[in-house]
Amino acid sequence: MSRNRFRRVLPVLLAGVAAVAPSVFAQGIPNEALLPTTATITVETKTLRPLDPSKLKLQVGRDVIPIRSVTPIPPPTTQLAILIDDGLRGSFDNQLNDLAQFIMDLPPGVQVLLGYMRNGIVLGMHSFSADHRAVVKQIRIPIQIAGVDASPYFTLSQFVKQWPSNLPGPRFVLMITNGIDPYNGSYSIMNQDSPYVQTAQEDAERAGVAVYSIYWGQDWPHRARGSLSGQSYLAQVGEATGAESYNIGTITPPDLTPYLKDFKQAVGNSYLVRFDLPATKLKADTLVHIKLTTSQKGIKLHVPQNVHPGVNLD
Repeated sequence: MSRNRFRRVLPVLLAGVAAVAPSVFAQGIPNEALLPTTATITVETKTLRPLDPSKLKLQVGRDVIPIRSVTPIPPPTTQLAILIDDGLRGSFDNQLNDLAQFIMDLPPGVQVLLGYMRNGIVLGMHSFSADHRAVVKQIRIPIQIAGVDASPYFTLSQFVKQWPSNLPGPRFVLMITNGIDPYNGSYSIMNQDSPYVQTAQEDAERAGVAVYSIYWGQDWPHRARGSLSGQSYLAQVGEATGAESYNIGTITPPDLTPYLKDFKQAVGNSYLVRFDLPATKLKADTLVHIKLTTSQKGIKLHVPQNVHPGVNLD
């Protein structure tokens, strides 16, 4: 081929490459290894209409991710851990019968665990059980000694990391605590942006656990000053994991029943959303930010802010 002819052909070849390149790069993501991933979401609605999966849109960054399936959670697959602050005071001993009734009224097959948070660990931690009557027998009055509650977020991190991997199904935690993190400097209202709370939040997201909470104030004078901080932290963890935190301001609730009812309804209105995420270039502890929205009217979604690729709750 003469040099002049080569010069005429080369621009044509480059133009062809330029035209083909975008489609090749666009196909890059489907060619990557994909990790089946599951997220637990809760639907809040004022109507009786069920969630319409066709109106959901899932995004990772600017990319729209196909949703493989959206299914209501069947009660027999649900795992529920109730974690009670062992330093709770006030009238909590008057709430034990209501807590017992709540457990007894759970649908058959729901796996329940009851534990007490003390010094950063869960005491009395037994395996999950569908024998609700046996779980009720583990209920006791908290020891009510100042300082034993430590940080509920240390406890939460430790607990979700030890969640039984051989027990498939959606995972929920209900913490009853004042939410204060005494290890972030002080018990004051200025106690904000705790790295320990952030770590617990991320550990729960990696484990696929929705963390609900009921704020229960303390009458220790120094801890009462941190009540707003504690509520803020509980709300932060709840929102990040697609859950909620229940309170009536800084006042200790006179009755747990309304909150337990709301929590039971939230779990009953939860769904498993299944989709695939690319596995390449991901570290073992990577969290991926997701955004799930719906165009369905009258529907509010509670969605985890981040998921760990490969978390499969089935």
